[in-house]
Amino acid sequence: MRAVRRAADGLIGLSATIGALGLFVETGVILIDVIGRAFGSPLFGSQDVITMTMVVVVFGGMALCDRVGGHIGVDIFEARYPDWLNRWIDIVSALLGAAIFAAIAWAVWESSKISQMLNLSTNLIGLPKAWFQWALAGFSALTALGLLLRAAELTATGRDVRKDDTRLTDSPA
Repeated sequence: MRAVRRAADGLIGLSATIGALGLFVETGVILIDVIGRAFGSPLFGSQDVITMTMVVVVFGGMALCDRVGGHIGVDIFEARYPDWLNRWIDIVSALLGAAIFAAIAWAVWESSKISQMLNLSTNLIGLPKAWFQWALAGFSALTALGLLLRAAELTATGRDVRKDDTRLTDSPA
């Protein structure tokens, strides 16, 4: 199970790095566009790049957000519930999240087939939509697999990786 977790953490880290690179690209494009607008010459195609890069930014970091427990959680009754019930709720919520992200991945993958068949692209600079749909499907599938792994770890060992292991969020001292 440790080898699987190590591999999953590597993929999650790669996904988050790609998302961070997307954020740098998006910030740079917005900066250049705003400066260009001030001089009467906005960056042509910036809207296309910003829109498509947002897919990479949001879904690239989604698996890391789950890995470190960054999703919103309502814990009003958690202290009142027994440990076994809290673990069961965590397992069910991880499985439900996995199903949702798997459905997103599947739906976007199917949509990418249509985009490819119709040669759909962005409005101004013609970026193929299918490329970004493939990225979204891949990031969603990775998130679903991460959620499944968390559910399996909770079921098999009772260990919640979000609480016990902070390797991905700790900065070196």
